[in-house]
Parts: sequence; C-alpha cells; structure tokens
Amino acid sequence: MDKVDNQIIEGLLKHVSVRSFTSEPLSDEVVKSLVTAAQAASTASFQQSYSIIDVVDDDLREKVTQAARNQRFMNQGGRLFVFCGDLNRNEKMAQELGVDVSQTIEGIDATLVGAIDASLAAQNMVIAAESMGLGVCFIGGIRDNIEEVSELLDIPEHVFPVYGLVIGHPKGKLNDIKPRLPFEAVYHKNQYQNKMDIVKKYDKKTNDYYNDRYGYKTDRSWAKTAVNSLIKLPRSFMKKFLNDHNLSKH
Repeated sequence: MDKVDNQIIEGLLKHVSVRSFTSEPLSDEVVKSLVTAAQAASTASFQQSYSIIDVVDDDLREKVTQAARNQRFMNQGGRLFVFCGDLNRNEKMAQELGVDVSQTIEGIDATLVGAIDASLAAQNMVIAAESMGLGVCFIGGIRDNIEEVSELLDIPEHVFPVYGLVIGHPKGKLNDIKPRLPFEAVYHKNQYQNKMDIVKKYDKKTNDYYNDRYGYKTDRSWAKTAVNSLIKLPRSFMKKFLNDHNLSKH
C-alpha cells in the first residue's frame, strides 16, 4: 500500500497513553482551545448530546480520583475532564417547545447517541492536545463507581459519565507505541469475515512487545489482557444505573 505523506496522520500514529505529568498547569486559553476543538466534532443529527465537566477543584478531583480506582496520575498536574452523554439539555429544550420526547430520550438508541457524541468530541480533544505536545489518558475507571462519580459531579437525570480524560504536560520518557491489530484484521470488504488466524499471529507480536517493554519474559499478550479486562470489569450495574436515570429503559 502506498504511504500517504500527511503530518496529521503521522501525529495520530504516534499516540500513546501518558500516565505521568509535570505540575505545570494548562492555561485557560489552552483549555478553551481544547474544548472548542472538541465541539467541532461530528454529532448525531446536530443534537450535540454531550457535556464536558472540567474538574478544577482540588478536593473534588481527589474524590473523583479515588472513585476511579485511585489512579494517582489523575490528580497530578494538567486537567481532568469528564465526558458525559447529555440528553438532559435536549429534553429540557423539547419541554420549552411543548413537545414530549421522553419515549425517545429514555430509549437505548438515545443513550448510544450520547455516548457516541461524547466519544467523538473526546477524540477531537485528544488530537488537539497531542498536536500541542500535551499528553493524554482516557479513564474508563470513571464507570467503576459511576453512581458515586455522578453524585460528586452533581450529574442530573438523563446525563451519564462516559469516561474521564486527563490532559497535561508529559513527564519523563513516553511509552513505546503499542502494536495495533494488523490492517487485515480490522478491515473487511463487503461482508464480515473470520480473521482469527491473523489475530493469533498478532497476539505473538504483542507478547514480544511486552517482553521488550518489561525487560524480562512474560506470558502477557493482547488476548490475555483483553480477556482479563472482560473478566474483571463486567460492570453489570450499568443497566440499573442508566435505568435509574431514566435512560436505556426500552
């Protein structure tokens, strides 16, 4: 395949998660630029069904950090943003117009729209941040104690946290880029195809990556890491949380 010479693509291919940050803060101008870039993302039917909570209070940020499996880097430098699917705003707008949209808002597709809109905005923010030389790390652990996080952030009905995003100035050497699944494993023409043979070869490659990263032989690989996360993090409480917030009820 011919290589496309493009600086934006080159930047995307250098992405790594950063979990060590300096104490240097982000200026208000940088934060505004990041949020504005996030807002430029595509959005379903122009609904813009998301909100971004910038956790700037030190005590509050510490409590959110503890709720998200106490990952200490979340509270060290930079900023912590929590991206939320937000159907509350559109529901209130419908009320102002005298329209009942509760059946739609409380359906599972609306929840998907909120999560997708939040994710598109978050990825835009990541691209903008990395273009400024900043480091980023998504925090799915926000959902481990989603009820507590929602209470801490005063999140109302029809709004739900999707994940956190830490952005700051990287400290120390960045991790090596993790090898992704091969192009052939994720790219399908016309119909979905079984490509497990390609995946198994890739799994050996990721084992080599972890051996080099740790400096000793390990049995860790992509498959084991992915499956272990599925075992440890079922988050079976999510349905109840969403239903209690009048979401995904049908």
